[in-house]
Amino acid sequence: MFDQGSGNAIVFVQPLQGRWEWTRPALVELSRHGRVISYTLAGDIGSGQARAPREFDGFVAQLRDVMDAAGVQQAALCGVSFGGTVAARFAALYPERVTRLVIASSPGPGWRASATQAAYVARPWRSLPAFTAGALTRTTPEIVSALATWPARLGFALSAGFRALRYPSRPQVMAERVRLLEGVDLAGDCARITAPTLIVTGEPALDRVVPVESTRRYADLIPNARLVVMENTGHQAVLTQPRRFAAVVSNFINANYS
Repeated sequence: MFDQGSGNAIVFVQPLQGRWEWTRPALVELSRHGRVISYTLAGDIGSGQARAPREFDGFVAQLRDVMDAAGVQQAALCGVSFGGTVAARFAALYPERVTRLVIASSPGPGWRASATQAAYVARPWRSLPAFTAGALTRTTPEIVSALATWPARLGFALSAGFRALRYPSRPQVMAERVRLLEGVDLAGDCARITAPTLIVTGEPALDRVVPVESTRRYADLIPNARLVVMENTGHQAVLTQPRRFAAVVSNFINANYS
């Protein structure tokens, strides 16, 4: 588990890949602005829960247990991609425990996997080579846009590859998370969220994982939610521009509200 910094508690819920080590640069940047707690999603190596949840609310229960173990009664939640859906449902079910909510590049209410994504989900191990090749195609335009020089882009690619090898995800577990997500009524949850909420997206042309219009549905359905679009980034802003992402999140979380 990652637990670093001091001040307002911020619990960071990981994306679909599940391992908190993948987002360490963003966690470190965010910890300059508060006490940041993150963890590996249940079912992945290092989570302490080898068996993956059989229902979506198993991830909500894990988030509650992490907060309890950290001695945090109330916290701001920041969820990225799949993690945003977990954070949103938690905020709907436990409103008294959430001070702020940030949902970044997350599948919105009514989201369904594309035909290509559904094929990956149906055969996660067999589709792994195609998934990996597709990931390179999807992320290259964002990397080129988000990072100004080729040395920076190469350094990012090498660092990302190293993390993927050192902290491997489990394709079967990732696929099951997608299946569970498709059965959740996030629209009903949004109506019950009372915490001040920030929705963060990249540019529509650069997010080739989750359509930006899907994430924007949270801004339409959560009362008084704010929307921020990070230019020159897509789905991977938390990785390609961790300092900038941390600034957007911390400015919102540490702002005063009347």
